[in-house]
Amino acid sequence: MARDTLAEVPDETLLVLYANGDADAARLLMDRLLPRVLGYAARLLSDRTEAEDVAQEAMLRLWRVAPDWRSGEAQVATWVYRVTTNLCTDRLRGRMRRRATPLDDAPEVADGAAGAEAGLIAADRMAALQHALDSLPERQRQAVVLRHIEGLTNPQIAEVMDIGIEAVESLTARGKRALAAALTGQRAGLSYTDESD
Repeated sequence: MARDTLAEVPDETLLVLYANGDADAARLLMDRLLPRVLGYAARLLSDRTEAEDVAQEAMLRLWRVAPDWRSGEAQVATWVYRVTTNLCTDRLRGRMRRRATPLDDAPEVADGAAGAEAGLIAADRMAALQHALDSLPERQRQAVVLRHIEGLTNPQIAEVMDIGIEAVESLTARGKRALAAALTGQRAGLSYTDESD
């Protein structure tokens, strides 16, 4: 199928097309999913290199299951988020066993669209948010990132995390309160000038 005709095709259909040998479907599905999976893993792991490894492994697992995909059992994106969550959890547990402290990564430099000062402010804000996210318990961090950064619905998060919707709501609420507490007092330092920012 031509790539431009695939633009509106659902993820599950693209996966089936890939399983039947359609390389364009695979590229389009990769273009849709990989940036989201990479961003999610980076937020959970606080390590871009590890996140890239996790995202690559999650996509490889998707390609491996494509021929056996059972339509209607799960959404493709939800399945990939769940695999990514499990891979991140394994890596975080491995860190705990090794007692390794991850190096603080410098924030990525803005692409030049904004001025240098705006780029530095944005980087400081992202670093503060990441630091606050890192302070959350693992399950709260997963729920908050999936809901408020990745934009998944509570039922989708429940499926990804293999918990009930009420548990998702509880984890998200507690995570938001903890984030607010962790970021309290940083408004001026992060160049927020009034409450509407």
